[in-house]
Amino acid sequence: MIDLYSAATPNGHKISIALEEMGLPYTLHPIDLKRNEQKEPWFLAINPNGRIPAIVDRAEDNFAVFESGAILLYLAEKTGQFMPRDVKGRSCVVQWLMFQMGGIGPMMGQANVFYRYFPEKIQPAIDRYQGEGRRLFTVLDGRLRDHEYLAGDYSIADIANWAWVRTHGWSGVSVEGLPHLQRWIEAIRQRPAVQRGLLMPPSERDLAADDQANAEKFAAEVRNMLETGQSRH
Repeated sequence: MIDLYSAATPNGHKISIALEEMGLPYTLHPIDLKRNEQKEPWFLAINPNGRIPAIVDRAEDNFAVFESGAILLYLAEKTGQFMPRDVKGRSCVVQWLMFQMGGIGPMMGQANVFYRYFPEKIQPAIDRYQGEGRRLFTVLDGRLRDHEYLAGDYSIADIANWAWVRTHGWSGVSVEGLPHLQRWIEAIRQRPAVQRGLLMPPSERDLAADDQANAEKFAAEVRNMLETGQSRH
């Protein structure tokens, strides 16, 4: 059994989706970011960086793993799923996983901050991060032109990138004119395990995305957390 400490963010949903895809039994422990639970001593004993997600593998002497990319690698190696066993195949998955960890996630995260949450509209910063997000999307689109998934078969690289790319509207980054990326987004969205993972826990951001009033309310709540140093999205 695995204990998952998480919240409804793209990084959190990476892990709940992976657990659902792998069929691993787990217990979700939602972390209330608004109450700063991720900074409490009991959680810092699991993840000294005070961020979600984190897991504790009870079957392995309560082994704790933090950082979403590291958790995905751990789970893939533990189960032998969604990660090739050959050196080249594994490297390909890791490369696209690192592409998300070093590019897609940070750029979209900063786009969220300046486009949605920052109290002042600093247009050069918005343009910078949305533009870089769009550039990274074109890289994905180019890869997906000749590949059904990013690294051959469906893998943890797809899970990691998709959990962020699916939220492109919230970041203000368009996917228009990127047909291969759009095809990939929709194909993964249809997977039953992905749909289940997105509900562990459900995202207020998803519920707010199509409603301007609720979107503004959600953004204001996140802005307050950012101003008080309580969270990172």
